[in-house]
Amino acid sequence: MSETLTFIHAADLHIGAPFRGLRALSDEWARRLVDAIPGAWDRVVEAAVSRKVDFVVVSGDIFDSVRASYRDYLRFFDGLNRLDAEGIPSYLCTGNHDPLSLWQQDFFALPPSATMLAADRPDFALYERGGRPLAVIGGRGYPNKVWSPNENIAEGITRAAAIRALGPRAAEAPFAVGVLHTGLTFDPVKAPTDPVALLRAGFDYWALGHIHKRWVNDERAPRIAFSGCIQGRDVRETGPRGVNLVTLAVDAPPKVSFIPTASVVWEKVRIDVSDCTNIPALVSKTMRELFAVNGDASCEMMVSRIILTGATSLHEVLGRPGVLEEVRASLNDAYSEFYCDSLIDETTAPIDEEALRAEGLFPAVFLRTVDRLSEDVEEQIDYLQEEYLARNVPLTAALSEKKARQLTDEAARLVLDLLLQGGDDR
Repeated sequence: MSETLTFIHAADLHIGAPFRGLRALSDEWARRLVDAIPGAWDRVVEAAVSRKVDFVVVSGDIFDSVRASYRDYLRFFDGLNRLDAEGIPSYLCTGNHDPLSLWQQDFFALPPSATMLAADRPDFALYERGGRPLAVIGGRGYPNKVWSPNENIAEGITRAAAIRALGPRAAEAPFAVGVLHTGLTFDPVKAPTDPVALLRAGFDYWALGHIHKRWVNDERAPRIAFSGCIQGRDVRETGPRGVNLVTLAVDAPPKVSFIPTASVVWEKVRIDVSDCTNIPALVSKTMRELFAVNGDASCEMMVSRIILTGATSLHEVLGRPGVLEEVRASLNDAYSEFYCDSLIDETTAPIDEEALRAEGLFPAVFLRTVDRLSEDVEEQIDYLQEEYLARNVPLTAALSEKKARQLTDEAARLVLDLLLQGGDDR
């Protein structure tokens, strides 16, 4: 049977980070969120111990701030010390949030089995099991908060360079793992590097940090990967969060599986309430949808931004002062493990276009104008582009035919909704 190597790839712990954009919380939810990030690190350690992995890699941004507190250091180093006690080495590098030059060196010393890769040069370590060289670890961290655009963070980090640096015993190791905090090609500002060059460097797996979303270069043979952050901090970091469990075997592609570590998951949920005829029905449907979303979240506690959509007779009711906030409070009272931070009304009033056309009043004229504009998609796109430019709003990409029709439809619904406000008094 061929030899194997198993390790956990974690990144972007951001211990000490605040949770952003939240409304006033209950005492219980405030406590949950304060403990969520350090608690996620505890679960990383527990996953390593329970699975008896060979080692743990942490690819930068361990702390959220260069001024991390003593308590933050204590929580992180408690985890490293537990790994050390279990005989599990750890290999670390710093990121742009916690550059090595600004670490609080007087707070703690690394345990004997923990290796901090250098930040001023390529650095290498050799992992041995039972006295036999098993893996070369190569990488480097951030020396300062800003990486020079004239320097490639991956330059000189190759398997050949590792053997030269570590000596002939390193050549006996069947595996090699790279560790970097890099924007790769996703972020051109934060130490970008060429994935093709990484693939040519002779490493079996590159454990990367910085991008908070889990990503692998090839699902069938993942050799470059971001594990994502271990705990989402706001609604931009939705879905399950965790670490990669990596298994390397001789003459076989790496195997990568996901281990969830977040105690609180964030979700953005759009709910069509067009079939709801009263507020209790709306609340009931919303709760059903939240439970359905939570079923795929690998986490019991959930913070959500809920967007109500659809043409509904409740549109006017939802627009009354205080109603949305009352509905949000009702949702938050319904189940203690879910918290609705924001409830957004994007519903529209039901509109009988045929009746409006038959009336022959201004709404009918407006609908005919929309029909004419919709017939000529190129004119539609030209018009929208001119409107964007006139308002100095940047276009992130060329408008597609589908997007142009969508914008026109949304605008038409909005105008009709405004025209018809007031019911029979219009």
